[in-house]
Amino acid sequence: MTSGKTTLGRFILEEQRGAPGATGELSGLLQDLGTALKTIAVEVGRGAAAGWHDEAARVAGTPERPRRLDQLADEIVLHACEWGGQLAGFSSEEREEIIPTPPERPCGKYLLLLDPLDGSTNIDVNLTVGSIFSILRRPDGAGCAAPADFLQAGSRQVCAGYAIYGPATLLVLTFGRGVHGFTLDRELGEFVLTHRDLRIPEDARELAIEASNERFWEPPVKRYVEECVAGLSGPRAAEFRTRWIASTVAEVHRILMRGGVFIAPGESADPHRKGRLRLLHEANPMAMIVESAGGAASTGRERLLDLVPSELHQRAPVVLGSRAEVERVVRYHDEHARGVDRPYSSPLFRTRSLFTEH
Repeated sequence: MTSGKTTLGRFILEEQRGAPGATGELSGLLQDLGTALKTIAVEVGRGAAAGWHDEAARVAGTPERPRRLDQLADEIVLHACEWGGQLAGFSSEEREEIIPTPPERPCGKYLLLLDPLDGSTNIDVNLTVGSIFSILRRPDGAGCAAPADFLQAGSRQVCAGYAIYGPATLLVLTFGRGVHGFTLDRELGEFVLTHRDLRIPEDARELAIEASNERFWEPPVKRYVEECVAGLSGPRAAEFRTRWIASTVAEVHRILMRGGVFIAPGESADPHRKGRLRLLHEANPMAMIVESAGGAASTGRERLLDLVPSELHQRAPVVLGSRAEVERVVRYHDEHARGVDRPYSSPLFRTRSLFTEH
């Protein structure tokens, strides 16, 4: 039934054979993870009929109030991946603390980080959601995981990916040397390779940013967005389209396929809020995917994958997408820091803001 098709399992095995010293542990973990993502796709597809749309208890230490489906997705992945002996520990956006490998099970060498259901505020209105994952090696000499073992720069990721639950379920995966997409064939029950060597288009005119937070944006971000929205009459002399789906998976996937830039900036009104996305569970895996597809990812001030976290649920500003656009935003941050920036201001924006009246 799979004649002529490359399944996820076959692809992973081929990658393993091409990696010197590979033991098969990572392959086994990814197979288990693939099974979990297929199960989540089924539950997402059941919609409100399954009763998963209700709110669940708030996660300690966070302002979010998750849906029951968030917690179900988290449990599905943990139960699928904890028994195989590949994991030293597990960290989820839905859990304040890590989960080390139980003492009765063999302790592996990998750490799994997960955003089990990104964009879950879209559940009620039946819009796109997804799952984001990142895999790290535990530090040499460590036993089963401690929280500090997860505090690694994104450049040390072994593998990263996401599943997007849209009209079709698509799994996007990278080992840092190319990005590949696998569509879930529901008749076969298998992820099948449908998008090989995805590359982010260099010349793109799409911008994803949450406009309702405009009043909190830092000056370099305001400058960039104003120039884009000014269109042909502005300094960019090009028409840009703005997009916002409230799902990082959906935003990044669109950029991967069509190009553009995604910005989740820090907020100048609150110096303690350094960004919206969790560095380890969301930003780093997306940055690895984007860079592996020829794009760029930054905080606005430094390469995102070079940022060393100091805490498990640390958040960071994120600018990622087509390389030229990201580099422009970084340049605007640098010019602002040196006091040499000249923000664009057309007559249109002197009496009202970009999206709301003052």
